[in-house]
Amino acid sequence: MRTFLRIGTYCLAMTLMSATVAQADDLWNGTWVLDPAACTYKPGKVRKSDTRVYTVTGDKIHLSADVEFADGKKIHIEFDAAYDGKDYQVKGNPKVQTIAIERIDEYRSKATTKRNGKITAVGNRVISKDGDTMTVSNSGTDEDGVQYNDVLVFHRSK
Repeated sequence: MRTFLRIGTYCLAMTLMSATVAQADDLWNGTWVLDPAACTYKPGKVRKSDTRVYTVTGDKIHLSADVEFADGKKIHIEFDAAYDGKDYQVKGNPKVQTIAIERIDEYRSKATTKRNGKITAVGNRVISKDGDTMTVSNSGTDEDGVQYNDVLVFHRSK
């Protein structure tokens, strides 16, 4: 009986440890700060600042972001999603109602945003091999119907 309890305890401990390691190892986890000088907007809405906090637990992603545009407008964006390609509600972004995220590999993911059921943008996120830089390339249509192609560069906050 004691052997059975020891094995059960060991298996439970390993399961909990592997979940913790998976969370710690997800490269999206952490605070990311926009590097405005490294970004390009065609034409896009220029951002003065953008700080994103990603919290990834297993396959679940929580984002909290504070964005300030060059014209002084500020928005706070939040969502809870998963790496499953399904639509999840986005709060705080006037051009986006839902986001669907797919993991390509540990460094790359693809996000598709929609408003009123229509795709507004497709974004590709890439994290550098050293884990310190995230580049987000977005192509879409803004809330005024203008097409854009933006490249946003973020650095991990230490």
